[in-house]
This record gives sequence, C-alpha cells and structure tokens, in this order.
Amino acid sequence: MKIKGFGGIFLRTKDVASLRRWYEETLGISWEDWNGTVIKPEADNITIFSLHEEDSDLFPKEQSVMLNFQVDNIEAFIDHFKKNGIPLLAEPEKSEYGTFVWISDPEGRRIEIWEK
Repeated sequence: MKIKGFGGIFLRTKDVASLRRWYEETLGISWEDWNGTVIKPEADNITIFSLHEEDSDLFPKEQSVMLNFQVDNIEAFIDHFKKNGIPLLAEPEKSEYGTFVWISDPEGRRIEIWEK
C-alpha cells in the first residue's frame, strides 16, 4: 500500500471568477469550465507533505495551509510578478533545498514559489 501523489488542492472563496483570473494572470494556470485544472507533474517534480508546529513562522498563523508551486525558472516568475505589480513578501531565499520566493493571493493566502 502506498500513496501515489496528491489528488487535488481545493480552496474556498467568495469570488471564484476573480480568484480564478488572478491565478491565471499571476501563475499562468489554465482553467477548465469546472473551475479546476490538471497539473501533470514532470519527471523531476516532487511533492512535499510537511507538518509544522502551530507557532511556525513559515506562513501566517491564521492560514492553515500554504500552497507551494515548483517552477522551472524562478527568475522568470520574479520578473513576471514585478511586471504585474505582485509584490514579493520577502527577498528570494537560496538554500541547499533550492530557491524560494513568496507572494500572496488576493485573499491573503501566502504562496511559496520554489525552484529545486
């Protein structure tokens, strides 16, 4: 018995159309008519499932879940964010795990962008 991968991420929102448009314009997500999309992992993609203590400062305490999108060219995303007025929440962070930047969606959810 083993987990094959995550089957989905589901967000509640008061304004599906606006949030859908923001994710499309900001992260390039193409949506289907059912307000969802299928993101097929590439060969070098991994998914991390990680638990954090309540007082962790990785993301806001009032936010129970943080989205992390693995990308192939984080500098291109940073340029795209700047061009579209999406502020970075902190300077890019480089470590042995890769490079990370953070933005927020219009409802205040912190989103982590990661290049491995």
